[in-house]
Amino acid sequence: MSAPHLTVVQRLQRTLLVLLSRLPAPLQRLLARPATNAAGDTMAPDVALLMKLGDSGPDYSDLPPVEARATTERDLMLFASRIPACPVEEELETDEGVLLTRYSNGTPERGMLLFFHGGGFVIGSRASYTAPARMLAHGTGADVVSVEYRLAPEHPFPAAQDDARSAWRYVIGHAASWGVNPHRIVLAGESAGGNIAAVLCQQVRGEAVQPMLQVLIQPVTDLVEHRPSQDEFAGSPALSAKQVAWFVENYVPAGSDVADPRISPYRAASLDGLPPAIVNLAGFDPLHDDGLAYASALLTAGVPAHVEREAGLVHGYLSYTAVSPSCRRATERLVASVASALDRSTTTTTKKAS
Repeated sequence: MSAPHLTVVQRLQRTLLVLLSRLPAPLQRLLARPATNAAGDTMAPDVALLMKLGDSGPDYSDLPPVEARATTERDLMLFASRIPACPVEEELETDEGVLLTRYSNGTPERGMLLFFHGGGFVIGSRASYTAPARMLAHGTGADVVSVEYRLAPEHPFPAAQDDARSAWRYVIGHAASWGVNPHRIVLAGESAGGNIAAVLCQQVRGEAVQPMLQVLIQPVTDLVEHRPSQDEFAGSPALSAKQVAWFVENYVPAGSDVADPRISPYRAASLDGLPPAIVNLAGFDPLHDDGLAYASALLTAGVPAHVEREAGLVHGYLSYTAVSPSCRRATERLVASVASALDRSTTTTTKKAS
């Protein structure tokens, strides 16, 4: 797994962004007036400043997908924190050729997270999501396996879902050799990755080995219904309506039924029997209502679902941890929440054993 190197100019840009993010909040508010959403939340001042700067930049959805990937990979590396490497970071490959990276701190008894990056099924990679993967590994003690699923339009739906199944089969087959209990595997993903994690939970329902938890971070769950947050934040520099349409156009083949639960997991005939969920949302995200609707549907089906809402943040905040202290703290809270869920499951397992 290779990450793009930053040029001298990009290093200077990163330094400037970091300095701006550390300015006193009152000064940040003068430079960029934070928006207030319909729920009455105010955007974090450092995020508002970052969005103002981003609003004047080029739009990757104006580019061919290959060029968009190159551009966004460098941007994601620019915005991401430099997180220390784990003692074990190994490259793996499934029988079907899906590439994986395993991060381990040597405490596999904590469990494992099978992680799917974001990017609308078109952009993003294991490399550009190294920081959140390492943060999850360090903060939870669990191993993290990050998946390089195939991207559209070269590999449209259902390629990403097929690769997720391949990765699932691989990790449950190798878990014991890593010292991981295969019944302590968490499925986690952000945005498109949250969709993949939700769909995979539905696909493996009823099998001998089940995920113990699903962590859905700002997930896209329904391409059928247009919800209010999509209109409210249609112009968001973090994820605009134009970019969403570009992702869908590239990912979903013409003539496909977007109500297919493998595209819109919210549309599944039943959500009964799925793993407990942590659904993480942001207050200024066009996908906010999508995630909230799925969490509500899980609860209605009797599935424990805990909604965590970062009121002042935007879509994709996991990727802004170097240039936004607010996004870094929110990511740390998410990691702590997953760690707590692992702690509770360990306690429950111990009680049952005794």
